[in-house]
Order: sequence, then structure tokens, then C-alpha cells
Amino acid sequence: MQVIKYPTEENFETIVKRPQLNVSRLNATVAEVLNDVRNNGDEAVKRYEKEFDHVSLASLAVTQAELDEAETLVSQELKEALLLSYGNIAKFHAAQKFDGIKIKTAKGVTCWQKSIPIQKVGLYIPGGTAPLFSTVLMLAVPAKIAGCSEIVLCTPPNNREGKVHPAILLAARIAGVSKIYKAGGVQAIGAMAYGTETIPKVYKIFGPGNQYVMAAKQQVSLHDVAIDMPAGPSEVCVIADHTSNAEFVAADLLSQAEHGTDSQVILISVSEALLDSVQKEIRAQLCRLPRKEIAKKTLENSKFILVHNTDEAMALSNFYAPEHLIIATEDYEKLAEKVVNAGSVFLGKYTCESAGDYSSGTNHTLPTHGYALAYSGVNLDSFNRKVTFQHLDEQGIASIGHAVELMAVNEQLEAHANAIRIRINSLKK
Repeated sequence: MQVIKYPTEENFETIVKRPQLNVSRLNATVAEVLNDVRNNGDEAVKRYEKEFDHVSLASLAVTQAELDEAETLVSQELKEALLLSYGNIAKFHAAQKFDGIKIKTAKGVTCWQKSIPIQKVGLYIPGGTAPLFSTVLMLAVPAKIAGCSEIVLCTPPNNREGKVHPAILLAARIAGVSKIYKAGGVQAIGAMAYGTETIPKVYKIFGPGNQYVMAAKQQVSLHDVAIDMPAGPSEVCVIADHTSNAEFVAADLLSQAEHGTDSQVILISVSEALLDSVQKEIRAQLCRLPRKEIAKKTLENSKFILVHNTDEAMALSNFYAPEHLIIATEDYEKLAEKVVNAGSVFLGKYTCESAGDYSSGTNHTLPTHGYALAYSGVNLDSFNRKVTFQHLDEQGIASIGHAVELMAVNEQLEAHANAIRIRINSLKK
């Protein structure tokens, strides 16, 4: 774990640099797979499933029998946890519903917005080293509340028999997913972007993934389909002081470190003693983790940063724009007011990032890699479009007609000017 003491603002960019693959090679590989899926459909998807997920699939679609079987394979305790989380996620997202108000902007001119659900959405659920059934709830619940008529889910099978993890299937059933398919990685993104014989084309793709999945989403978004955001490898930034619980902080850092070797964790503190205590705690906790080798590799990309005061801590955090920000200081409420760039914020020593990952109700599909500078996490609006409406009557033409005509003429758009002019003239007859 790299320790950096009292950095200046000039060093911020170097400090917050994320781990990266060779992007040119990555993009070329992704483009090749996407093109293959576009041209060869199901056959290409199955071929890549065999190559990357090491499973031969006769069919890509999850059957009703597999869904029914999944119910019997998930423990009652986990079912209850899924239902509790479902309820909290639904409650939080239902509160985000938009009610458009009709506004009279001038006499005879009425304007308003209407929120309309995206009809077909695709959800990508990573399997890989961890079956993210929680992500099913995070994406499918708001999609259902928004009113999306077709919710398509792609996820890789998690064993050589070609079965999807039962908890993913159960979460999909609880949340109301329409169709589920066995496809992972770049090939899944391509299948939902272009459509295959089995997997339908969608209008917008959601879901996290590794850097290959993120690159695939960005490439298909150029011409073929909308995406939620560039959500890639997970990351967390923790801000701590002398009052913070070192055991808690270490656990929070490790909870993100175990996601994948391309994840990143950062600790910013005003207390050098706290930094030392957290390092000791990490060593103690790391050896007890089943995924310790992954976490250990991630920690090579981690930074422990000592700053003079919390103003410097917040400045560095806002520059970094973390996916997850945990403020574990004594004055967390005061520092929360200074948050400008972050995906999701966790306040106080008891608010672990894991709570937001699963059951508090907020969404865990968040912008990474600095995209929190400009992107929001997934929310109800992500599954809707705002369509504007306007209505002008005779009074409306009288109110704004001359201004419209004058502006159009001065922009040298005569047809625009004529469209309003003939209406103005019709009222004079």
C-alpha cells in the first residue's frame, strides 16, 4: 500500500490515476467481438461463451424450468434478504417519480414535460468471480417502476453445465424481468445492441462490468444503442480522522478491493496514526478473506494519503470523483456539504458501502473512472425520457409571434420565419 504525505494540488492528477489496460489493444479486441456478434448472431455468442466462459450452450435462453429450479436452490434466509432489499430499493426509486407541471410561459403559450418509459431495456449482470444478483434488483426494480415494457437480462452461466446462478434468477423473478439469456462480457453487450436470432435488440443498455464491458458499451453507444454510463472497475475513497474506527475503515477498503484486480481503493486522512492503524487492520483482515489474492492485487493500486486538514481531503476527493465515497469523520455532516463529485456517499462510521450495495435502497450502479464528474448513478430517470409539449392559441401567436419571426429572419432561416408569419397574417384577416 503506497503512502503519500501532504501532496500539493499539482500532484493530484498523478495521485488519483486509475489502473489501466492497454486501451488500443483492448478497443481492437472489443471491436472484433462486437463485429462478429453483429454478423453472426447466436452462433458468435455461443462461440465466445465457449471460449471465455468455458461452457457449450445448446440454447441461450433461460427456461421456465430453470427459473423454477432456482427457487428451490436458494435458501429461505437469502430469499428473505432479497425481498427486504427489493422493498427498500422499490421504495426509494418510486419516490423519484416525475410529475410534469403545465407552465404558461406567455399569454396563450403553454409548455410541459411528460416522462415516458423506454420501451426496451437491456440489463447486463456480471457473473465472473462473483454472481452479482444484487445488481439485478438495482437495475430491474427501477425499470419495472418506470414502466419499461420489455426488460431483457444477459448474464454469463456460472458453471460448466451452463446454469445461471440461482440467486440471479430468483432476483430477476422477484423484480419482474421479462427475458433472461446466458451471455456474458462483450458478446452480451453486442447481442443486446444489435439483436440476434434469440436475444432481442434493446434501446438502452445498463449494468457494470470490467474494462472490456465498459469499452463495449462505449463502442455500441456511438451508433446503435444508448447506455447508462461508462461503469467499469469498482472503486472507493474513504475520508477518515482520528475519531474513525480503523477496523471499520480497513473492512470498507477491503470490501471494494475484493471486487477485482483492476479495482482501486483510496484512504485520505488527517491522522497519520489512523493510517498506520488501518494498515495493520488490513493485514489482519486480509488473511481471513476467501478472495484475499484478488484483494491483495488490488491493494497494489491503493493509495493512503495524509493531508493537513479536511478541506484538503475534500479537495482531493472531489478531484478524484470516486464511485463510492465514505466520510467516516467526526464532522461528516459538515463535510457532506462540500461533496461535489461522487457517485454515492456514505456518512458516519456505521454506514458501510456494503449497505448501499445491497439493502439501504439507493442504487449501486454508479459512474467510475472519474465519470462522476459528469454522470449520475442509475435512478428512475435513467429508464425514462422527458418529452416536451407545447400549445399555442391565437393569443400565443400574438404574444411571441413577432419575436419568433424576427429571430428567424436574423438567423437567415426564411422558412422558419414564414411558418410563424403565415399564422400571424391569418389572425389579421
